[in-house]
Amino acid sequence: MTDLQAIADRVEIEALRAEFSDAAMMRDRPRLASLFTEDGVLRMPNVPVEMTGREEIRTGGEKLQARWDFFVQTTHPGVIELDGDTATGRAYIQEIVRTLDGIEGVNFAVYHDRYRRTPDGWRFTERVYEVRYLDTTPLGGSAPRPVRGGRV
Repeated sequence: MTDLQAIADRVEIEALRAEFSDAAMMRDRPRLASLFTEDGVLRMPNVPVEMTGREEIRTGGEKLQARWDFFVQTTHPGVIELDGDTATGRAYIQEIVRTLDGIEGVNFAVYHDRYRRTPDGWRFTERVYEVRYLDTTPLGGSAPRPVRGGRV
């Protein structure tokens, strides 16, 4: 692999991780599911949830997001280890969430990832979510409500 190819691969994997957070924030579960290989797995042991395959990732994610009042996720770059057409890596996450049933808080987590190059670009083959810090103190703020005729 050339140095330029390694740089391109790293940029594409970072873009994949950013698109995951964007799809989650925009509640676009079909797009989020498309970021996985057909047999990809999303594991969230603390929830506990394990979803295998794009369809299960889409429908399972829709069930989870139906419980949210609001959700904010930011992704911070982590390590990427390239190995030809596969790679492993970690991405660091900060989230703020409030569910419709009143669960709320702030957490910091790590996604432990496995990636594969496909004809459609890099995709997740596995994403495992590990919470490292959780604060369930009631949040002082709130999510603004959409204004008529537009978005907030």
